[in-house]
Amino acid sequence: MSDLSIVLRSLRTRLFSTATVVTLVALSAGLLLAILSLRSAGERAFERGTGNAHLLVSRDGSPLVSVLNGLFYANAPRAPIDAAKLAELRESFPWAMFVPTAIGDSYRSFPVVATVPEFFRVFEPVAGEPWVLAEGRPFEKNFEIVVGSSVARESGLRLGARIVLTHGSHLSREGGDHAHDHAHVHEEYAYEVVGILKPTGSPHDRALFSNLESTWILHAHDRFEREGAHRTVTEADLADSDRVVTGVLLRLPSRDPNSAPPALVSQYERLRRDGSITVAMPANEVRRLFDIVSSLDVLFVAMAAATLVTAAAAILLSMINSMAERRRQVAILRVLGASRARIFWLVLTESTLIGLAGAGAGVALCVLVLFAATQWMLAAHGIVIAPALDPRAAIIVAMSTTALAGLAGLVPSILAYRTSVSSGLRPLG
Repeated sequence: MSDLSIVLRSLRTRLFSTATVVTLVALSAGLLLAILSLRSAGERAFERGTGNAHLLVSRDGSPLVSVLNGLFYANAPRAPIDAAKLAELRESFPWAMFVPTAIGDSYRSFPVVATVPEFFRVFEPVAGEPWVLAEGRPFEKNFEIVVGSSVARESGLRLGARIVLTHGSHLSREGGDHAHDHAHVHEEYAYEVVGILKPTGSPHDRALFSNLESTWILHAHDRFEREGAHRTVTEADLADSDRVVTGVLLRLPSRDPNSAPPALVSQYERLRRDGSITVAMPANEVRRLFDIVSSLDVLFVAMAAATLVTAAAAILLSMINSMAERRRQVAILRVLGASRARIFWLVLTESTLIGLAGAGAGVALCVLVLFAATQWMLAAHGIVIAPALDPRAAIIVAMSTTALAGLAGLVPSILAYRTSVSSGLRPLG
């Protein structure tokens, strides 16, 4: 019988213990590989979601919050930009793109972005990838709405459907949920779905888009009701106080769409001197966000590595516990002519095979985790992450796991080496 056959038979004899330890090693190795793969993929995904805007102006508390609210729809911005400031911004520079947005209403769990028709022509949800309609057309008049791909898929909305929006909450009456006390449904005005967008792999897939005048009318109607005037509001009834937005997407003229124009820094600094607004460079803020959390990445990697060491300790304990039951097996092998050195290498090979099997299963587990993470981020946040399993990282982790398992097998190998024939063949009981 070959040495490998002896080792495999020994592993099968302790199948439950072996499977448990291999699973622990696989979880540890897979976790470490997944963390290493997701670190850079997450940053690339968030940079992709910033679109082609050079600047984002709002009145949020910080540039980072402005980007998270204005482009990733984390929350509805609280402080609006009034009509006078909007006009001042528009006239301050010959912008290549000037797209105001108002975020605050929602349909079910999806944010509604009120904007201008140019939004679909000049703003790209992913730099270099313009909007494409799967069905229908962009909005052209009041109370028409265009639906992102994820919204259409999850809500079942189709062209011609009529919906009402909720203000102040991510819940709506159509969802059958109870709205919060501070929320209310704009029942007086129904929107018609006129377009459904193709997937962009960005957070915009989980949003709906309508024109600014429609949302201004909704909130002007609320104002009239608070004043005790119950009436049907039209665009002619809008006051300057109604014509507010929550953000402005800006882009400077540039000959090369892939590089920042020379005037970007000077315009950014000029706008920053205005203390009444918050100015952000979306791509820079995403990089800043990942700089902030980079220390946490190191912590997670360290925790995963510690888990891998724990798995090696589990191999050590499992094999030491099994040595008491295997003294007779070792003694019989010695009687049959196996040398002490051969016994040593048999036990060491066994622990190494456990590590190798766990490493292989860990790589497979990592692939499944990456796939699940990709699908969850796309469904929950509309963000496409494309984590790639780095072959070098996989080889390094697999070799490290196997080496740790081999080191863990040294102690039981030495115990087997020192087992005497006479004590091993002593009658049991």
